[in-house]
Amino acid sequence: MIVQIYEIQTPHEGERCILLGVDRLGSVLLSEEEWKRPEIRDVIRLSEGTQTQNSLIPLFQTRNTLYHAMDYYRPHFIHFCESLTDNTGHMLDLTPFISLQREFKKKFPEIPIIRTLPVPEQKESSPFPVLDMAKSLESVTDVFLIDTWIEAQPVEGFIGITGRQADRETARNLVLESALPVILAGGLSPDNVYDAALEVMPAGADSCSHTNIVNEGGQPVRFRKDFSKVERFVREARRAEAELRARRKDLEKRLHTLKLELQDREAALPAHSVRPHQIQLIEEIEEKIASVEKELKTLRWI
Repeated sequence: MIVQIYEIQTPHEGERCILLGVDRLGSVLLSEEEWKRPEIRDVIRLSEGTQTQNSLIPLFQTRNTLYHAMDYYRPHFIHFCESLTDNTGHMLDLTPFISLQREFKKKFPEIPIIRTLPVPEQKESSPFPVLDMAKSLESVTDVFLIDTWIEAQPVEGFIGITGRQADRETARNLVLESALPVILAGGLSPDNVYDAALEVMPAGADSCSHTNIVNEGGQPVRFRKDFSKVERFVREARRAEAELRARRKDLEKRLHTLKLELQDREAALPAHSVRPHQIQLIEEIEEKIASVEKELKTLRWI
């Protein structure tokens, strides 16, 4: 399971996170006017020779500036997190996003694309269009990241840093249906990442706000990590990963046993006069196999 920590803007914080076992450091370019930040490039260079990777969010869409930034930083991943819905949760026309990602892939085929998909805090009475978004963006994306949708995002025009959790059932459905690996973000903390990971079974877990230090009012301070929280977050995510891997191993064994049982049942069928109860037993085994295969599909990225 990938453990990803945002927003790492300085080499000091990047180095501490690497030492704590973080798999991916996320940094943010806050504006087009100040896109060239040597300290962020130093964060990316820190991971050279390690197993840690980097992702970079640009909070602008001007293509020429974006491409200059990629030449300057050369991150492992580019992360697009523009809002894909209006304030009522209706999906926007995704053509501009698809066009940008398609062009980006042609110019930088070596840099995979992470695309944030919004999931509401609570399950909506009518289906939220996250599966439609995923299907539309799938061909020009390499990794999806779930983040929490609210009517008014903290950074206008972008999804993220709400500090609130996304609906886990909707998130799990996306993990199951997506052809791409899905990272879970949105309000994850050292206290809830274990349970969230076990329920959603994502390919990774991402934290930003809830691994930051807090001010006197108890609010997270942007760009300032609390390394005791980061350490606990990594530990709890790894604990969930170990349990999910054990679950996958048990499911693989059960699937093997069920398939052998099905073969034996089918081989025992008489050439003529097959009885209804014999067909029923075979159908029951087939249903169990389908159920196990469905759950294994959800765990395929662990």
